Amino acid sequence: MVTIPAIIEGISTRKDKTLKLTIATNETTPEQSAQLINLNQQFCYLAIKAELFNQGEIDAIDNLSTEFDNYKTPSQRLRGILYINYQQKPEGFKDFQSYYLNKMDRICEHYKSKIE
Repeated sequence: MVTIPAIIEGISTRKDKTLKLTIATNETTPEQSAQLINLNQQFCYLAIKAELFNQGEIDAIDNLSTEFDNYKTPSQRLRGILYINYQQKPEGFKDFQSYYLNKMDRICEHYKSKIE
């Protein structure tokens, strides 16, 4: 989470009834700059108030979890990829569940073999 002093320099409305904010920051540390640059074009949440956030508020905001409607967990992504592979090349499996369990077992065995 990045907390920095800033000024809202402009607000404009858009056709879809959203707002566009133009925000200018005070000088930032290299770490803050890097964090902000990494957030460029990313969906994120913004908290704004006229005075400093106290530590309790910062902790509460930092502990919020977010769930994006279109976000898939890594395991959901892998399952989706395996499903498409199954559709294209079922490799003799009669159903996706059997295919999925076999592939996941092979993936687990592959990485288990790398453990010292």
